[in-house]
Amino acid sequence: MIYQSRIFTKLSKIPRKLNHRHISGLNLWNEELTSEIKHKVEDHWKDKLSFRKYDENYPGDKYYVLSMFPYPSGQLHMGHVRVYTISDSIARFQRMNGKNVFHPIGWDAFGLPAENAAIERQILPDKWTQTNIKQMKTQLERLGCSFEWDRELATCDPSYYKWTQNLFLKLYDAGLVYQKKAMVNWDPVDQTVLADEQVDENGCSWRSGAKVQKKPLKQWFIRTTKFAKALLEGLNDPLLLDWRDVTKLQKHWIGECDGVNFDFKILGGDDFLTLWTPYPEFIDSVKFVAINSDHILGRGVEGTKKLPVELLHPLTGEKIPVFVTNELEFLPLTDSFVGIPGVCPKSAEFADSVKISYEKTAILSDTERLSRQNQICRQAEALKVGGYWSSAKLKDWLISRQRFWGTPIPIVHCNKCGAQPIRDLVALPTKGELSDWVNCECPQCKQKAKRETDTMDTFVDSSWYFLRYLDPTNSAEIFDKNKISKGMPVDLYIGGKEHAVLHLYYARFIGHFLHTEGLLPEREPFKRLLVQGMVMGRSYRVKGTGRYVTETQIKVVDKKKNKAVVTDTGEQVVMAWEKMSKSKQNGVDPGDMFKEYGSDTTRLLILADVAPTSHRHWNSNTFPGILNWQKRLWLTIRDFIKHRTNPPPAIPDDEFKAHDDYMFDSRNYYIKGVTFNYCGSQQHSVAVSKQQGLTNSIRRAPPAVFANSLQFERALAGQIIVLAPMAPHFASELWSGFVSARGRLNQSDEIDWDRSVLEQRWPTIDSNYNLDLVCKVNGDEKCVVKIAKSEFETLSQEGAAEIALKQKEVKEELSDKTVLYTRYIKHPDYDGVLNITTSMGWREKETNL
Repeated sequence: MIYQSRIFTKLSKIPRKLNHRHISGLNLWNEELTSEIKHKVEDHWKDKLSFRKYDENYPGDKYYVLSMFPYPSGQLHMGHVRVYTISDSIARFQRMNGKNVFHPIGWDAFGLPAENAAIERQILPDKWTQTNIKQMKTQLERLGCSFEWDRELATCDPSYYKWTQNLFLKLYDAGLVYQKKAMVNWDPVDQTVLADEQVDENGCSWRSGAKVQKKPLKQWFIRTTKFAKALLEGLNDPLLLDWRDVTKLQKHWIGECDGVNFDFKILGGDDFLTLWTPYPEFIDSVKFVAINSDHILGRGVEGTKKLPVELLHPLTGEKIPVFVTNELEFLPLTDSFVGIPGVCPKSAEFADSVKISYEKTAILSDTERLSRQNQICRQAEALKVGGYWSSAKLKDWLISRQRFWGTPIPIVHCNKCGAQPIRDLVALPTKGELSDWVNCECPQCKQKAKRETDTMDTFVDSSWYFLRYLDPTNSAEIFDKNKISKGMPVDLYIGGKEHAVLHLYYARFIGHFLHTEGLLPEREPFKRLLVQGMVMGRSYRVKGTGRYVTETQIKVVDKKKNKAVVTDTGEQVVMAWEKMSKSKQNGVDPGDMFKEYGSDTTRLLILADVAPTSHRHWNSNTFPGILNWQKRLWLTIRDFIKHRTNPPPAIPDDEFKAHDDYMFDSRNYYIKGVTFNYCGSQQHSVAVSKQQGLTNSIRRAPPAVFANSLQFERALAGQIIVLAPMAPHFASELWSGFVSARGRLNQSDEIDWDRSVLEQRWPTIDSNYNLDLVCKVNGDEKCVVKIAKSEFETLSQEGAAEIALKQKEVKEELSDKTVLYTRYIKHPDYDGVLNITTSMGWREKETNL
């Protein structure tokens, strides 16, 4: 008791130095925490949440956290709230850990919705788009996101799409762009081409719902298949972290690169067919090409028939006949077959049936075969007729879209010179007749020509936006490669799983291409992924009609079996969790959440309960946990100020020391868990629950500990600091109360009392706190050894193995086994896992580590 009194009396006299601009709050601690108070707090702090912007000359480690940029529909939805809350929390966390954080934002602004909306409203789509951007920007600012708005970009801005066109021309100059006729998915309502992924299982357009038609059109393609093997192998790059299922999706999309593509010219025209064969070493022995009736050359042909079309062999110059047939077994997702009957029994059988003569081809040794393959591929590449490894099913990227609101393809068509690239910006027409824009001059011969009227697929716009963020105002080149070398690769990319195939594939392709051009330091643009789940709302669908009704229109009959009825009609209703949408009447407006609960509470609610990678079932029944936690934190600061201002009676020293030690242990234990789940496991819901655990420990302390315990003060400071990235306004107000209290006990540099909570250093684990070394044998945990952090920091794999092998439980397990190898994974400031693998026929599993 004497100790407690002496400490308080001495330190209560230390003057308080307050930087009011940074840390002065509303001082409403005697009021209950209501929504009205939360709104006042957020209004007070919204313009004071300063953060250090990215500085390319900063000497510390950079951290590029990127969230997929939104389409400016005009309103945020809860999916947006989730992804941008996650990215902002991580950005703020990394800044507080001393990283040079880059956290940009922009708008994926081209696309059909804006075009259709403009037609309906009789306005230009850019006006509709800019209005929507303004509205959504206001909402993102209300959410409290620390984006670098001075680097904001929109893909529909000429200052951006000028460089999308430049990227197209780089691909064009590298021989990776071509135009040819192809069968496309045509939406008769929206009057545009759809990618295969935009056609549902019923053959209808994903947007208009119209029955999709197959139509031959001359289209622009990017030869992504040339990079197929590199893109497949790149998925094994040790740079990539936490790709998990995305790696499988990417590998499935690309397919096994076990064959080679060759371009066969169609005689009598300027088109060609890209044909794949698993026998590149025998490409000289091609005797026929077969296509099925889905192929552009085979439409409407029944049975087996030789076409009045011949192909020119790219290497031998021979004329190759083309047959339409459905008798041959085509590989899945393919419509052509290269017939080499001398080595392929299927080809031989077909050749015999159509009376094509051939000779048996000599069998090659593995060495001869490899040598011949390399020779053929080099020859084809030199002639620019293929020669690159790919899968049978993978197709080139069709980028043509028959839309106005998109990046213009910088090509003009001249009767004399053919297709010619335009090196200057090709801007969208803003007024006048379209014919005035289409009719132009050929850059080569200066004669009359016509502009290409197709625009680019919006995936082209989004395939490189993360690079432009690093140099958004450069008017001389697409970007300064020195700035790119400092900022790339992206350290963490956050977005939905729906973009884990096409968008990532195309962005990776651009990364690989620009790397070969010497413009990127790495092939792979994204280091680590966080693929967040969807926000799901409860939906109510009437059986039979499929009509959706609202919750207020139904009566629940059996909640466990998801059965209900329409209150007025008695119609049966099926209850389900589905992705939020207006059509399903199960959406939640973020604006309503902000009004009712405040933005910080909304942020905490979206982060809590489930891992970010899981679907979030939005249910108000889960809200009380977060709401009550915030109230407990508010009361804690009220009590802290009260007990520091008016010291309560002291308690026995042994009791005080027990509480002080408990605070020491609680602070280290929970901050260890919070830190690991912020960035190690990326389980932000667990980080929330760990913070709640620390609050529970703090609330157990008696008043005398509030008033006189250094470890209590450290724990409370740590509590507010680790909350700040997730709830910056609320934490700032809590911090203002914390630093206003009398009797500061922590005189180390651990707390900067004159700085805001977001300017504090992230709390670290004390050097004398014990961390866990988990010892496993063949993946099964045998024991846990406690090691002081100071020793743990320098613990090597050899040291960890030496400690493990001394443990009784490990010795007993290894008594009749032979150790094959050990593997050690260290999570700094959290734990270490040593796994010992033995010769007992057991196979080590990554998941056990």
